[in-house]
Amino acid sequence: MIGVIDTEGDCAKWTFPADPGAVRAARTAVRNRLTDWNLDGLADIAALLVSELVTNSLRHATGPIGVRLVRPDGVDGVLLVEVSDPLPDPPRARVADLDDESGRGLQLVANAADRWGTRPGVTGKTVWFELSLPR
Repeated sequence: MIGVIDTEGDCAKWTFPADPGAVRAARTAVRNRLTDWNLDGLADIAALLVSELVTNSLRHATGPIGVRLVRPDGVDGVLLVEVSDPLPDPPRARVADLDDESGRGLQLVANAADRWGTRPGVTGKTVWFELSLPR
């Protein structure tokens, strides 16, 4: 992990180097923060989806990878999760063949998250998704 930018209050941000260890480190950071926030019910799916997006960043971009969590204000809110990298091109979902070992990450995000999307940044892009709080 390059460093924890902020983990106080309603937001947590980390920056990871573009190396294979970033996937595990990001997954662990997300899971631990959600446990600290008493959002254990979202930890597995959030960690899985972050893993997919960080893996996409590692495959297609160079440079640091940012992960950001925004905790909902109330019990009816959503958890916002963002993964940023320096590549400006938005990700493209593709249809993976049955024998393909990759190509399903964005499909997984689209099917598991309540909403997801991308937005350009100053020096790259952010892919985000939202998860509703468990009831």
